[in-house]
Amino acid sequence: MQSRVNLENITIVLKGPKYPGNVGSVARCARNMGIDRLAVVGAGALSAEEMKLMSTHVAAGLVENIRYHDKLENVLGEFEFIVGTTSRLGSVRGPVISPRQMAETLCDVSRHNRCALLFGPEDRGLANDDLRHCHALVTIPTADTFKSINLSHAVMILCYELLTISRTPGEPFTPRLATAAESEGMFQQIQSLLSRIGFLNPQNPAYWMVHIRRFFARTKLQAKDVKIIRGFCRQLEWYLDGAGNPQAEP
Repeated sequence: MQSRVNLENITIVLKGPKYPGNVGSVARCARNMGIDRLAVVGAGALSAEEMKLMSTHVAAGLVENIRYHDKLENVLGEFEFIVGTTSRLGSVRGPVISPRQMAETLCDVSRHNRCALLFGPEDRGLANDDLRHCHALVTIPTADTFKSINLSHAVMILCYELLTISRTPGEPFTPRLATAAESEGMFQQIQSLLSRIGFLNPQNPAYWMVHIRRFFARTKLQAKDVKIIRGFCRQLEWYLDGAGNPQAEP
């Protein structure tokens, strides 16, 4: 069964953002998608007022709790799994995965591990040296004619994939189904009861029972369902035998 992403173990890490408005927009996007942890590295002085303006009041608390660091190593050291982002491809950068593949990977990893989504500066992205910290590298597909994506938009796309997959139910749990023997006993009891009340053609009762069998086959009868059906069949038989029918002849 596929597990869900543990959003409490996800942190957005921004390296060298240049504009406080972008940081505020990132906070809003993260909060929209259920992520409440944001770290900023080497950004210098950023206007808290402008960040809060772009984050709106809903994500203002996230802005107030931003963790600031001077060096990337200082913030990444606490994470067990780090996902880097890039729009530039090449052999030096290694293989990349899509945002959806990233979310699928974090389904299992984030259950018991702290994970970081690492984004670079708006103008140049992450350097090759930054990527050496990363366990996976993700790129967002774009049209070939224009590959640049706004920082907050990139954050939103990745966080959206995480939220979506965290809400996707795993494979449904199937309780124990009725065995063939249990089902056959039920069908024999149903056939006997329906014959008694004249519902089945006495000349060929098996013909009509085929349709009844197919009807129940579509429902994936559970063992407890068979017990319930056989229970009310017994009650009807008891009634037909006169025990529960005051008008029945002695």
